[in-house]
Amino acid sequence: MHADTKEVQVGIDSPYVDLAAEVFTLLADPTRIRIILVLRSGESSVGNLAETVGKSPAAVSQHLAKLRWGRIVRARQEGNRVYYSLVDEHARTLVTQAVFQAEHAVDEQPAHHAPSARGA
Repeated sequence: MHADTKEVQVGIDSPYVDLAAEVFTLLADPTRIRIILVLRSGESSVGNLAETVGKSPAAVSQHLAKLRWGRIVRARQEGNRVYYSLVDEHARTLVTQAVFQAEHAVDEQPAHHAPSARGA
């Protein structure tokens, strides 16, 4: 177990509360959520991300710049191509949990609670 995934008591006066709100603001965009969902399985080029999320490469690049600024993704250049990946597992977890919460808002029996999802 990673030390940063243990249950930690965070007080309401933590200096990280305001920064956490900024993270939520940064993630409050459907295209950025889709980018993170794609990057869960590994690094990807801007072109591949654009095709997968159905946006132009220019638009995806702008979203990636914001995610880089927030230290959610990192870039790796290989020749004239740039590949992006998640910096750590936290954005993956936040986005996955947000999608699960959305399922609760829509479905009486969310898919992630189905018996087949529990074994996965």
